[in-house]
Amino acid sequence: MKALVTGATGFIGGNLVRELLKDGHDVRALCRPKADRSMLRGLDVEILTGDLRDRASLAWAVEGREAVFHTAALYSLWSPDPRNFIKTNVDGTVNILEAAMEGSVSRVVYTSTASVFGHWKGGPVPNERSTCSLEEIADGYHRSKFLAEAQALDFCKRGLDMVVVNPTAPIGPWDPKPTPTGRIVLDFIRGRMPAYIDTGINIVDVRDVARGHILAYEKGRTGERYILGNRNLTLKELFGALADVTGMSAPRVRLPYGLAMTLAQVDHLLSVKLLSKQPRIPLAGVRMARHPMYFDGSKAVSELGMPQTPLETPLRDAVSWFRNRGPLGVAA
Repeated sequence: MKALVTGATGFIGGNLVRELLKDGHDVRALCRPKADRSMLRGLDVEILTGDLRDRASLAWAVEGREAVFHTAALYSLWSPDPRNFIKTNVDGTVNILEAAMEGSVSRVVYTSTASVFGHWKGGPVPNERSTCSLEEIADGYHRSKFLAEAQALDFCKRGLDMVVVNPTAPIGPWDPKPTPTGRIVLDFIRGRMPAYIDTGINIVDVRDVARGHILAYEKGRTGERYILGNRNLTLKELFGALADVTGMSAPRVRLPYGLAMTLAQVDHLLSVKLLSKQPRIPLAGVRMARHPMYFDGSKAVSELGMPQTPLETPLRDAVSWFRNRGPLGVAA
């Protein structure tokens, strides 16, 4: 397979590149001009400089590619300019899919998010048949992904052979920024998690997510969506698992939701309004935590054969990676 990976310097994209290379595929990576390319150092990858907002660079990137894995996104719970989410995640998705339709691409795998299916509020756990409205989504990133997925599915109606994958909360090595989930691990091993909120999350090994992308290309049905997840657990259980892996103590204090929201609002006021910097406690993250982010990923397991690595493995590997990351990790 001759594959193009957008977002190859990111968490999912970087791990996907490694899985593709492991399988012997020819990989081309599309990287922004100022992107940190250390994730790709030493890998047998063709690197092209381009931008999702530059259609000319995308036409060049898809040339001669059979597969496009579109993992690139502005992934953050906060941005100084929320319009950036739309420009990158929605408009950029339209641009790369237009380029794929005009090129010789056989199939596209588009990386969405499981959050488009809504959060668990009791009853059946959300799956690919679940619905959610834009108004129910608490933050700019997930709203933009909701809109981008709708645009992507419209391309299927126009004849593009595309499969959508919806990762839950991946965890593991090679998380350079880090992602919001990686930040939980990093803050834990830095001793910056004094309390927890009564919420829940679906955790999955990022390498299983990467493998799920490849399986979606090979086995997925055109126009279908597949939740790439694994285990639903409470935040308290996640901290307990991290304690087992690290030998550190898990937080024992449960923070009431109302108090957590008040702290986030105060932090937002001080950080964003007064200091013009990223808040320590993402307001959107606290809003999302009101309901557990549980999902049912059985469709990807049964139809694609997606692996389900035990949670302890990615947690241990994430901790090890952060601890060895130097100035970008625990020592920062």
